[in-house]
Amino acid sequence: MIIPAPPDVAFNLLGLPIYWYGITMACAIFFAMIVGNKFYNLVNNNSNKDFILEYAPAIIFSGFLGARLYFCVLNFHYYFSHPIAILDIRQGGLSIHGAIIAGLLCLFIIARNTKIHIFNIFDAMACSIILGQAIGRWGNYFNSEAYGIPVASQSWGLFIPPSKRLSMYADFSLFHPTFLYESLLDFGAFFLLAGLYFKFGKKFRGMVFFAYLIVYSIIRFFIEQIRVDSALNIGSFPIAEIVSVVLFGVGVLGLAFVLLFNYKKS
Repeated sequence: MIIPAPPDVAFNLLGLPIYWYGITMACAIFFAMIVGNKFYNLVNNNSNKDFILEYAPAIIFSGFLGARLYFCVLNFHYYFSHPIAILDIRQGGLSIHGAIIAGLLCLFIIARNTKIHIFNIFDAMACSIILGQAIGRWGNYFNSEAYGIPVASQSWGLFIPPSKRLSMYADFSLFHPTFLYESLLDFGAFFLLAGLYFKFGKKFRGMVFFAYLIVYSIIRFFIEQIRVDSALNIGSFPIAEIVSVVLFGVGVLGLAFVLLFNYKKS
């Protein structure tokens, strides 16, 4: 099956084009916040039943800012020469690793200010973040970006318009739909983390969050093996691979600590 290239623009509002990318990102954020709030309420006995939603504007803003700044830093040479383009996100330019780092920092500050255990928030949001990522990857589809290497067969694959192809792949038309691969894997990870959260969330604080770091890092690392438009390489390694390895290590150490700490308590 050949996946056709979609239109960039969904509709025009008062002469302003509304892009599918923006609609997709808005849906991803909306469902992530709703699910995060619901999961938090179901596991934690908190009098404020809309705790996550109350702080959603700060979480969204920090994640959005981190995603954009991270992407611009990785593409420093272009944005240094075109600084006004930093403000233009209508056609993409958001990094999930930047969103994760900035979002977690915001959640840490919220936890400190509200005197709530940090992992109560981290665990609930880990489930919702991976769900948001699963939805958000479809924004890459609408932008014809984050695609993989050309497919060997001409009977299936993702069609990339000539204007969106890297110059080295100008003669190819069908590519691996890495956005779809990652979206499906992220959906699978969501159900895995949700199961862990409701089974062990109260007893093993931090377990789901560190499991998220491990699972998503594995997904992203292997997706990067066939993705062709990574933002920046260090030597021959895409920086996304390096960050994934670091986050994987943090996840493994954190999960080991959580399990060991609870084992000693028992």
